[in-house]
Amino acid sequence: MKEERITLAHGAGGKETTEILENLLFNRLDIVYKRVKGGVGIDLPDDGATIPLPDGSFLVVSTDSYTVKPIRFPGGDIGKLAACGSINDVLVMGGKPIAFLDMIVVEEGVPMSLLEAIVDSMLKVLREERVPLVGGDFKVMPKGGVDGVVIATVALGLARKPIIDAELKPGDRIIVTGPLGEHGATIMALQHGIDAESKGLKSDVKTLTGIMIPLMEKYGEYIHAARDPTRGGLAMTLNDWAKASGTVIVVEENNIPVRNPVKAYSEMLGIDPLYLACEGVAALGVEGSRAGDILEYLRRLGCCKASIIGEVKKSEKYSGLVLFQSAVGGLRILEPPTGVLVPRIC
Repeated sequence: MKEERITLAHGAGGKETTEILENLLFNRLDIVYKRVKGGVGIDLPDDGATIPLPDGSFLVVSTDSYTVKPIRFPGGDIGKLAACGSINDVLVMGGKPIAFLDMIVVEEGVPMSLLEAIVDSMLKVLREERVPLVGGDFKVMPKGGVDGVVIATVALGLARKPIIDAELKPGDRIIVTGPLGEHGATIMALQHGIDAESKGLKSDVKTLTGIMIPLMEKYGEYIHAARDPTRGGLAMTLNDWAKASGTVIVVEENNIPVRNPVKAYSEMLGIDPLYLACEGVAALGVEGSRAGDILEYLRRLGCCKASIIGEVKKSEKYSGLVLFQSAVGGLRILEPPTGVLVPRIC
């Protein structure tokens, strides 16, 4: 029998990633080894873990690695991406970022000026966010041992009450804070040799601090789920939520914000923008009765393209599924992404 081998799809953030993590790790551990008692760990598909503290608050911990290609792109570079991405993972779990660690692996021969520019981008974000860099590691691999630069991170935060995606419930509304697919479309264009900026494409990479902190302070009790939809895009986020909460999520195409350049380029390549990564947008599941107030508040915070895109429902027949209502009224299942849509995207 031919031995199964690892493919790029296993790291793309879609269905294959879920399957390999379940088989390689999750199914091999009892629940007591998946989380700290009273917290959240790998037992739930969230953006990080929570560890209860003696004063009743929680330490939020998130780790990630960044292998984007190209390393520099319109809107940022791998350094900015690593800092923003990890800070955002803490924020969408209800935490206020307090510390950051980085691990940088560099290929022999990389220009020192490039490495300095990447590190400067990362440190600029940390200074702006007032998050100290408290530790890390640095390695150099022989030529060909790694492709360019890889950055791994750990971000720490504190939360009074973490946002746990499994707490989504029927009647909740789904909100996105801005246009979808910006980062994914930009990287996809560059990998195809296209001048992304000339096509109106630019990564949306930025921190969500200015959105999530005031939102949690004002409406925290009404936010039942939050995620920054990176690998796998909004489609993977919604499928994770529906499965974890045992609900069905219905979203409407007419309400989903996608800029025309992203839409046009995605259609040209036959890729749904809902599968493309965002690096500066939050998806929220909020109390239905307060959704209008939260949307209005987001717009006051500067999220002029924020939109209510769908609703959470109870359904035994469709439990765990995401249903997509097209602009012409048709209804289909929005499957989690499979295969390799865009390799090395973040």
